[in-house]
Amino acid sequence: MEYGNVKIELPSSAAKVIAEIEKAGFEAYVVGGCVRDSILGKKPDDWDITTSARPQEIKKIFRSTVDTGIKHGTVTVLMRESGKLTGYEVTTYRIDGDYADGRHPKEVKFTPELSEDLKRRDFTINAMAYHPERGLVDLFSGREDLEKKIIRCVGDPNERFSEDALRMMRAIRFAAVLGGTVEEKTLEAVKAHAADLSKISAERIRTEAEKLLVSDNPYYFKLFYETGLTKVFLPEFDKCMETTQENPHHCYDVGEHLLHSTENINTEKLKEELGEEAYKDNLRLLRITMILHDIGKPGCKTIDENGIAHFKGHPALGAKMAEDILKRLKFDNDTIAMAKGLIQFHEGRYAAEKKLLRRAINSAGEKFFPLMFYVYEADTLAQSMFMREEKTERLKELRKLYAEIKASADALSLKDLAVKGGDLIACGVKPGKDMGELLNAMLSDVIDEPSHNDKEYLIEKYVTKK
Repeated sequence: MEYGNVKIELPSSAAKVIAEIEKAGFEAYVVGGCVRDSILGKKPDDWDITTSARPQEIKKIFRSTVDTGIKHGTVTVLMRESGKLTGYEVTTYRIDGDYADGRHPKEVKFTPELSEDLKRRDFTINAMAYHPERGLVDLFSGREDLEKKIIRCVGDPNERFSEDALRMMRAIRFAAVLGGTVEEKTLEAVKAHAADLSKISAERIRTEAEKLLVSDNPYYFKLFYETGLTKVFLPEFDKCMETTQENPHHCYDVGEHLLHSTENINTEKLKEELGEEAYKDNLRLLRITMILHDIGKPGCKTIDENGIAHFKGHPALGAKMAEDILKRLKFDNDTIAMAKGLIQFHEGRYAAEKKLLRRAINSAGEKFFPLMFYVYEADTLAQSMFMREEKTERLKELRKLYAEIKASADALSLKDLAVKGGDLIACGVKPGKDMGELLNAMLSDVIDEPSHNDKEYLIEKYVTKK
């Protein structure tokens, strides 16, 4: 056994779980992602424990347990700390049998050896274990790979990916999170087994794609394409990588433009404007939007007599395609609706005039602003330098005008109108089509001139004099 002098601070309840197991005569270590993240200086979300004790022995040691995966040796131990109940997955050292479905072993064999358990894990950076007294167990140079930001399979990568095809996406996702590289043999094995990704559920594929997109290196999404993985879960992206843009506004083909625009989301401004909690959700939404915002271009491309490429109608087609793609990947309805709307209106060709901007907000929907400005900015920065200065100045002015519109609480939809349906009924207007047309006429008036949003004025103009 190889031990290292790394020092990791465990939660007191996790340390107590290990102590109780060892008090009963068994071995126990924290293992996997929590060790990796701790070495990186990150706070782990979960602390998984591996042990020589069998599941039934763990259930005898602890009062509160849940059989979360007892067939595969996993029992969740419930510990109370500072009034909070925390669950720790405790799994017996095991050797996996054959993987019939490309995801789960048909059977597992328990083993008394930690080394045998670590051999079955996916990557060297995830195959480290730690004990509060004995220190780090690192049999496959995972710490060195972590320092060098290298993603390398434990053992034969062909075997690891044959066991679990999702590991191919995880390899690229970990590389993106670390800003590192996938080791050559591991990368070649991804290419060789890419078609096996079809065995994996859409939900699991979506999760890995999302984690990569919200990382600091979303451009690594290109590795999904280069290894053949998008051919399985996002073939529409492959068409974008093959579609050129012979247009002065562009310097990349469609696929490269999508990749660059995805990494161009202004994260600092987004965090400053929305706050930490809203930032995470909206970064996810914006990155999803940008990787798909021009997905309709291959189906709309034409070349004029001067050899210039045009993509008329691509926002509408792209919005529909994005909706279908996101449904296929089992995204939630709110994400689908927001991404679809942002894509449909993503070109951002709004005139820098308050009246016209208010109309644009009313047309697209208030919920899409100010996110629309982030989309427009990221899109612009992934284009050529042609008219870059003009586009940037217009965006700056649009953001300024939007802030003024919000500060003055200008009416942007029927809910902001000073006149309500009940007011019109009191004036003798019957509910129905005529009332709707009347309210919309009033709204159009106050969008053009906010000072007209006065009940007395609107009633007199549109009802009394009607």
